[in-house]
Amino acid sequence: MVRDDLYITVPSFFRCPISLDVMKSPVSLCTGVTYDRTSIQRWLDNGNNTCPATMQVLQSKELVPNRTLQRLIRIWSDSVQNHCSHRVDSATNSVPSQDEIKCIVKDIETKKEPDHCCFDALSKILCFAEESLENREFLAKMAGFVPMLVDLLADNKSIDFIEQVISVLDLIVITIEDYKQLMTLPLKNKHVDFLSSILLVFQRGRRVHSRIGSVRILELIAMDAESNLSIAEKDELLSELVKSIGPENDPTLIDASLSCLIAISKAKRVKVKLVHLKTIPELKNILTAEPNTGISNLITKKALKLLETVSSCKEGRVEMCNDTACIEAVVQKVFKVSAEATEHAVTILWSMCYLFRDGKAREAVTNSNGLTKILLLMQSNCSPAVRQMAGDLLKIFRVNSKSCLSSYDTKTTHIMPF
Repeated sequence: MVRDDLYITVPSFFRCPISLDVMKSPVSLCTGVTYDRTSIQRWLDNGNNTCPATMQVLQSKELVPNRTLQRLIRIWSDSVQNHCSHRVDSATNSVPSQDEIKCIVKDIETKKEPDHCCFDALSKILCFAEESLENREFLAKMAGFVPMLVDLLADNKSIDFIEQVISVLDLIVITIEDYKQLMTLPLKNKHVDFLSSILLVFQRGRRVHSRIGSVRILELIAMDAESNLSIAEKDELLSELVKSIGPENDPTLIDASLSCLIAISKAKRVKVKLVHLKTIPELKNILTAEPNTGISNLITKKALKLLETVSSCKEGRVEMCNDTACIEAVVQKVFKVSAEATEHAVTILWSMCYLFRDGKAREAVTNSNGLTKILLLMQSNCSPAVRQMAGDLLKIFRVNSKSCLSSYDTKTTHIMPF
């Protein structure tokens, strides 16, 4: 005889701490606590920035799929189904099969799905994609699937619909490096059509992960000068990208936005636009942000790289010299982040002080103890390029390197410049 209570005998760690139901798509926050994706996303979309279970402030709102727990739930569910007549509402029961996905995609392609059903169809595709890497590879390889999504994105439907499309595209973009090329061509061919949809996500989207996905898609199509200019010429979109690097934003969004801005800022007129959009003050805010804000070394390195780019135009140099605190912030990051970040910082200082001989910049470097760091650079195991720039900076400051370095005991090996 089958006991009726078998259905409700559920291990406690299979239940979502919010809904108390068995998790269909378990995801973990940066605090280590796992929730069902639907429940925690609703919590975050309502403007909360804490972990519901611990009430810790979230340094990142990234949701990481808990594959191990998902497999355990699947095994437990299968075991229950094999020993009793009751079925448990687990993740495996709600995920469509590959054959079902083929039918769903075909219905969308042949317009058999009316507009009001398309959203539900995309929800099923998204559920399928979230389930496993194998499923995402299946979607990426499906003939015509990515072009179909791009066409849907270009249709400029409701914001909820656009966010669904972007979520599916983003899952493929960020997890399947080998298949990015499959997306590049259809995205590039249609980019003018769907830039308005991307802008709509920035302006009216309610989910931070949709904004992150939008930025990643923009970076993916920024493969040549024509595409870069198409993005940059949409002033509202460029403005939203700059706003997204503000330190108050989600760190994952800041990181993605910096990467995108670096990718599209090669042309001089784009650099000038970025200066006019007050990108430099935002970058200074990143460099001077407190450690508890979630600004990582990777974000700092990218901020320095973008600052190096915009400071290569006259408008950028003028802006920096009008706010010498930015130059002082650059000096403070020498040795503090990574070898790459140090090279970006030194290049900025070399460009401002040696190449263009700006008096305000030299004064700012002197006031922030920059000469000491330059001398330490000369003693460190830096790259030849950095060593050359450091030597040039010493010359422009009219420092006799031998006499200055003689004040340091070169036989002392325990003094590190970090």
